[in-house]
Amino acid sequence: MDKKDDIKRLNSLYELMKSEIHKTIYGQEEVVQQSLLCLFTGGHALLVGVPGLAKTLLVNALAKAMGLTYKRIQFTPDLMPSDIIGSEILDSNRDFKYIQGPVFTNILLADEINRTPPKTQAALLESMQEKAVTVNGVRHELPTPFFVLATQNPIEQEGTYPLPEAQLDRFMFNLLLDYPSYDEEVEIVKNTTIDFNLKTSQVLTSDDITFFRTLIPQIPVTDHIVRFAVSIVELTRPGKSNKSHKLTEEYISWGAGPRASQYLVAGARTHAALNGRYTPEMSDVIAIAKPVLRHRIVKNFKAEAEGISTDIIIDEIIETVKKEMAK
Repeated sequence: MDKKDDIKRLNSLYELMKSEIHKTIYGQEEVVQQSLLCLFTGGHALLVGVPGLAKTLLVNALAKAMGLTYKRIQFTPDLMPSDIIGSEILDSNRDFKYIQGPVFTNILLADEINRTPPKTQAALLESMQEKAVTVNGVRHELPTPFFVLATQNPIEQEGTYPLPEAQLDRFMFNLLLDYPSYDEEVEIVKNTTIDFNLKTSQVLTSDDITFFRTLIPQIPVTDHIVRFAVSIVELTRPGKSNKSHKLTEEYISWGAGPRASQYLVAGARTHAALNGRYTPEMSDVIAIAKPVLRHRIVKNFKAEAEGISTDIIIDEIIETVKKEMAK
């Protein structure tokens, strides 16, 4: 089959997956799209939102639509690394036997990841990076695909352990889950306060996901798009005498690293493919710029005091780069 036919098939399956997920998830269109995009790119996502916005239901619906295994870990201050990756126990024959932890799944919901100490956070983040865990010197490969969706509550910060910037960088996306609109909330209340149980149907298999994950990196990207992505990331870095942006110099302490450029290009490929196009455009880079960059930019005190959000800075940087590229 021609690669362009495969892209068309991916687009059809993508639309079908969204339709199935929205049988149980009302609204949150952008979060659903970006979660699917992140999974097909091979990254992991950090989901920031207050409790009660159907984060668990979203991950459950994703797993069902894709025919994947799903587990949830509720992160607490007393959670140990072995509670995530597993441990060895002494069996009846007095031999050590490895018991797998909940990380051995296709989709893992790490609920309130900032509630647990750094040592336990590091155990999960290592498995995200390596796609494997090591126990007593023995390496154990994780299932394929492996996708982590970690959540954080943006309100309650007392008794939490914020993820360091180096560990935040391991997440491809930072997705903001907002309150539903009035009409969406009406639908939610109407359909969840009665005996309503419309199940999400499976649309594709893990083999399909592996196939498309192999296909997407083969999509050609022009130098123009690569330069566009790198130019956006470069303007997030203060102190660049040759290329700088007034908002960057005024409100940013640290900018995004090269991994942001890699994710912008990789994500643009996936965004184009999911929408049935065989090569990414500038609009594909722009569509994922905020979730890729917002957790990789460190604002200074002045930005916090004046209420300047990271998204506002990213928008301004994109507009500046678009004008420069158009010259």
